[in-house]
Order: sequence, then structure tokens, then C-alpha cells
Amino acid sequence: MRRWPFYLAGAFALCTMAASAADNESDRLREALRAATAQSRSLEDQRAALQAKLTAAEQERDRLKKQNEAYRAQVKEAEQAYRQAVKDFNDRITERDETLEKWKSAYGEAANVARAKEAERLKLQAESTDYKARTKSCEAKNAELVKVSNDVVSKYEAMDPLEKLWDHEPLTGLKRVEHQNAAQDFRDRVLNQRVKP
Repeated sequence: MRRWPFYLAGAFALCTMAASAADNESDRLREALRAATAQSRSLEDQRAALQAKLTAAEQERDRLKKQNEAYRAQVKEAEQAYRQAVKDFNDRITERDETLEKWKSAYGEAANVARAKEAERLKLQAESTDYKARTKSCEAKNAELVKVSNDVVSKYEAMDPLEKLWDHEPLTGLKRVEHQNAAQDFRDRVLNQRVKP
């Protein structure tokens, strides 16, 4: 029985060793738990920070998406405005070209009318000059005819009654021949003053 104390001392030593080992194990596990808890908190903080960053990034993405859509709408409006401006400009150019063609046509017609009027004016001026010259010629011939008529009348008035009888003397007819020659001279002078058309 004396062995009991040894056994007991061995068991106690074993127990103390086991307790000491358990304490060491427990301390180690506590330390591991503390480290895991700290790591978990650190990871949780990182997760929260990353979640906040993700939320901020999503908000920034949504803001940029809306801004991009607004810019696209502005670009579409600008393109439509540009197309409309180009169309309006082309329409104005077409209208200007049509107006220019009308003006060219009207100018050509006016120039043709002006040339025709100028040719007609020159023709009328030439005719007027010709008529003036012919009028002067006619006036001169008319004055000569009046002179011839006055000569005939004065010659006839200057005849006394014996000359008139002598003119109609039927036997010799000398005076009649002289009278007919004078009449023929007067007729020639009148015919020389005739206006030719």
C-alpha cells in the first residue's frame, strides 16, 4: 500500500501536467480566439469599408451613367440640329440658285428687249434722219413748184387779149406751137420737182 502515495503523486503530477497543459492549451486557444476575433473585426471593418466603396462606386457609376445618357441625348440633339442646319442651308442654297437662275433669265430677257429696243431706236433714228432729209428735199421741191406755178400764172396774166387770140389763131399755129413748147417746159420743170418714194 505504500504504493498509493506514489500513484497518487504520479496521478497528481499527471493531473497538474494535464492541467498545466490544458491551461497552456486554453491560453493558446484564447490567444487564437482573440487573434481570430481581431482578424474578424479587421476583416469586418475592411468589408464595411469595401462595401462603402462599392456603394460609392455604384452611385458614381449611376451618376456617370445618367451623365452619359444626358450627353448622348445632347449629342443626338446636336446631330439633329446639325442635320437640320445643313438641310436648311442646302435649301437656302437651292432657293438662292433658283432665284439666281430666274434673275439671269429675266436679265437675259431684259437685255434682249434692250437690244431690240436699241436696234429699233437706231432704225427709227435712221428713218427720222432720212425723213428729215426727204422733208427738206420736199420743201425745196415744193418751193420750186410754187415758183414754177407763179411763173405760169404770171405769164398767163401777162398775156393781153390780142395774144390770147393770136394763140388760138388757126391758120399758121405758130403761136400755138410756142405756147405748147412753153407749157411743155413748165411741165418738165414740174416733173423734175416730183418726189420719188
